[in-house]
Amino acid sequence: MEETILTWCLLLAASFLGGGLNAIAGGGSFFTFPALVYAGIPVVAANATGTLALLPGYIASTWGYREDLKAPAALTMSIVIAVSVLGGALGAFVLLTTPDEVFRAIVPWLLLLATVVFAAAPWLLRAFGQNKNAGEAGSITQGSALAAVSVYGGYFNGGLGILLLAVFGMLGHRSINQMQALKNLISSVLTAIAVCVYTFGGAIVWYEATMMMVAASIGGYVMARLARRLSPTVVRAVVIVTGAIMTTLFFMG
Repeated sequence: MEETILTWCLLLAASFLGGGLNAIAGGGSFFTFPALVYAGIPVVAANATGTLALLPGYIASTWGYREDLKAPAALTMSIVIAVSVLGGALGAFVLLTTPDEVFRAIVPWLLLLATVVFAAAPWLLRAFGQNKNAGEAGSITQGSALAAVSVYGGYFNGGLGILLLAVFGMLGHRSINQMQALKNLISSVLTAIAVCVYTFGGAIVWYEATMMMVAASIGGYVMARLARRLSPTVVRAVVIVTGAIMTTLFFMG
């Protein structure tokens, strides 16, 4: 009984922390996935179950940033959601056709790319001649960038939040809270698509997932509300550190 209680405490704590981390930076699966494996769930089922467990956290995080949720200047919210759905579906389909060994080989590089782009975003903005008064990129540029990131998110959810924040910065977005709100909304859509695929494949352990979804929802909402009161510098630092840790772990593993 003590081992069961310890296991459940670990799963719930991992879900709370994972939902909270996804609200501000992404990388919540680094809490949920190891906890599920420790609980004795096979790795594929652990990945699928952890993805479902974090979905309510994404949704709660989006609600936590509801005051800041606005579409990019050149796009409507309907277009943002439609592009996210189509890109995520395409990415998920590509994932299903990718050999395991190929996927394992490219994952660390995908994470490294996302982290470096986000860390270098301020310098890149200056290098491209943008300033604080510059507007956002046009509709074609923003739509194309969102489509590309959505395909990435459907293919590999890890580091999605970091990459989204990096792309938003490159596109001229200035409000870190608006970027976070959009990031959480798009992540919710993409994760929902992945969950549908996992459900169809019968890969989800529903009992554990249901309990973890509650904890992730609480963590996502609490951290989203807290993050709105943090300075952009603190939030950026959290994102960069999280990305660096994720990249290192994947290269090591």
